[in-house]
Amino acid sequence: MQITLLLPEIALSLMVLVLFATTLGKFKGGTLNLLALALSAVSLFAAVAGIGANGVLFYDAYRVDALSQIFKVITTLGLFLVISSSSGLRGIAEELKAEYYLFLSIGSFGLVSLASSVELLTILMSLEISAFALYVIIPFRHVADYRNHMEAAVKYFLFGTIATGLMLFGMSYIFGVTGTTYLAELAKVVPGLLHTSPLVVVGMVLLFCGFFYKLALFPLHFLAPDVYTGAANETTSFIATVPKATALAVLIRLAHVTGAEIGQITWVLAVFAVGSMTLGNLSALVQKDLKRLLAYSSVAHAGYVMVGVLSANELGLASVIYYIGGYLLMNLSCFYVIYQLAPAGENLTFDDLKGLYKRSPLLAFVLAAGAFGMTGIPPTIGFTGKLLVFTAAIQKGFYALVILGVINAAISAFYYLKLVRASYSPVEETGECVCLSMPAKVLGVFFIASIILTGVLPQSFIAMAKEAVAGMI
Repeated sequence: MQITLLLPEIALSLMVLVLFATTLGKFKGGTLNLLALALSAVSLFAAVAGIGANGVLFYDAYRVDALSQIFKVITTLGLFLVISSSSGLRGIAEELKAEYYLFLSIGSFGLVSLASSVELLTILMSLEISAFALYVIIPFRHVADYRNHMEAAVKYFLFGTIATGLMLFGMSYIFGVTGTTYLAELAKVVPGLLHTSPLVVVGMVLLFCGFFYKLALFPLHFLAPDVYTGAANETTSFIATVPKATALAVLIRLAHVTGAEIGQITWVLAVFAVGSMTLGNLSALVQKDLKRLLAYSSVAHAGYVMVGVLSANELGLASVIYYIGGYLLMNLSCFYVIYQLAPAGENLTFDDLKGLYKRSPLLAFVLAAGAFGMTGIPPTIGFTGKLLVFTAAIQKGFYALVILGVINAAISAFYYLKLVRASYSPVEETGECVCLSMPAKVLGVFFIASIILTGVLPQSFIAMAKEAVAGMI
């Protein structure tokens, strides 16, 4: 076995071991933050160094290829940005900070493993490793309202176990009909069975449901707003981005299993996509709590992504990779602003944004860049991502889906631009200036530059994404 194939996994394993050691002693919050930041940077470097690796491990259940390596970079980049933007862990109790970083790294290890899993039980194990770590850290919150974050943790756990049960039912149906759990073997027989065996159709839909839960896609979206508002700002920024990105790696592989013509389950997935876009955007319009608004926004974005998955061609699946990478940057930029404006880790509303352009011009601009990107305004990465997803859908003849997607993008402009208007609205009393440290300023500039530059110059990223999916089609 070539050790170089597992560079990101080894780096994250070392991170878990080192952080476990810190839970046995007494370390200050600043020391823990620096250690976690350095270890996450090593993991990101290992993931980037692993680009180009190729091989099959563990009796063909674990595949290292271009697709898995891209998602490992996205996952470790997300972990690094979350730790960077949440310096100090303001929302986490002091005595739980070491355990928080430990479980965050365990969750990331599970997600990185998920990107390479190509066998149903291996997929399930990787998914559960990441899920159980998140179940633990959601109630880690240092606020007076104890009930809300415990309720969020219980809901996330209960619905997570239900989603796992649905996946297992789906896997049992698929194994019962096909006699295999390997995706490579399933890809040979499932496309034909989708036209003749209703049991395989039901099995595939149930299997998809587990990942719809991770994506907060309709109809498994309803717990997302409560979990987002109940969890600490740092935790929400992670669960709103990184697990969604990695779940898409498996969805892309499952789309490949179903074949280029998804056939009988197309209409089911199309209903989920339209329901997710419409319900997410309409619900976000009336929200005042910023994290609740971003929760419904994530439901809508899951619908856009599903349009790309439904296309199931090279452009469609490549656009999904590009879109989710952009979504990670845009969403994390919004949570970065929320974290900087909430010194005690509290939830924010639109009122807290008023006059932000005077208190901190940089934070106001970062929020504007993120909001413009998620709206789909050029020249941001959000505009290019939506353009690619809709172009792929047009190539497949999904005209109704594209029309509904464009209408939903227009609806979303109301609440995203409301964020920008609130932060740039004049006020009589501006309040105290928000002082940012130099690393925080650098991170803010990084968010702005990455959202714009990857939108203006997308060629290399799209080429890499196309190369990743080309081998599967």
